[in-house]
Amino acid sequence: MTSAKYNVLGIGNAIVDVLSRVEDSFLSQHDIAKGIMQLIDEDRADALYAAMGPAVEISGGSGANTIAGVAGFGGTAAYIGKVRDDQLGEVFAHDICATGVSFNTPPADDGPATARCLVLVTPDGQRSMSTYLGACVHLSSRDIEPGEIAAAEITYMEGYLWDPPEAKQAFLKAAAIARGAGRQVSLSLSDPFCVDRHRDSFAELIENEVDILFANEDEIKSLYQVSGFDDALQAVRGKCHIAALTRSAAGSVIVSGDEVHVVEAVRVDKVVDTTGAGDLYASGFLYGLTHGSDLAACARLGSLAAAEVISHIGARSEANLRNLAQSADLV
Repeated sequence: MTSAKYNVLGIGNAIVDVLSRVEDSFLSQHDIAKGIMQLIDEDRADALYAAMGPAVEISGGSGANTIAGVAGFGGTAAYIGKVRDDQLGEVFAHDICATGVSFNTPPADDGPATARCLVLVTPDGQRSMSTYLGACVHLSSRDIEPGEIAAAEITYMEGYLWDPPEAKQAFLKAAAIARGAGRQVSLSLSDPFCVDRHRDSFAELIENEVDILFANEDEIKSLYQVSGFDDALQAVRGKCHIAALTRSAAGSVIVSGDEVHVVEAVRVDKVVDTTGAGDLYASGFLYGLTHGSDLAACARLGSLAAAEVISHIGARSEANLRNLAQSADLV
């Protein structure tokens, strides 16, 4: 096997997060439900974007957050996701590349605009999100570059992209290339509702194609339709090489064959925003796994990154993850 160019390559929804602070009156004026995420169409997205005040625009989406975190730890990383050749598409490409991630997916020259999540933060710290999926769900197998997949130690796939049929085929193509090259495939289940929609096909994918699975407690219980975490843990045992199961404040449990590691969460003084916790947990875990850490140390790196991201608003780390890991004697 040739040496890897990347530690981790991610595939997911390429979304620009547009964060702006607003008063509650803005939500009322624009009929935005407070504290939840709602899907919107392109006209609504354009109107809200025009009405928002000063904003911070960041390349986002669950998989992109994870891959940026891998780079933040000092790993080599690449990302595949679909944007349009428009202003926000340029923002996405520039921003993710600025994190040290290689991003070479050609933008679409027609069709829906670049996806964006308009995140409105009110004075009480609540985030109200209006998401337009646009171009990101049109990722197809044509966007999968075999050489890039084969050059990554681990290909990490975001479960949200299992919804669009074309993206599903892109996933399967990437998994086949990775396994054919002797590399590993990783999957995040992303969301309990996503699991509900694709339970049978996810279970088949995990058993046949996935080496490393990430799921939170609700997702893994939904996958195997059990009420207890211990039952879910036993159900996933042996279905893939490694299952990293997160339990919020209760930490995480790593299952690999006969091994079971229970790792505490890293405490934070105040939880400000849990968005991105699972994404950054995967960042730390995958970084550790590609740099020789044992499974318990991988989980501690994941917990460290998750703790950092929930201590502030936004789904990207503000502190230097590499420095945090060094201070914790984890690298």
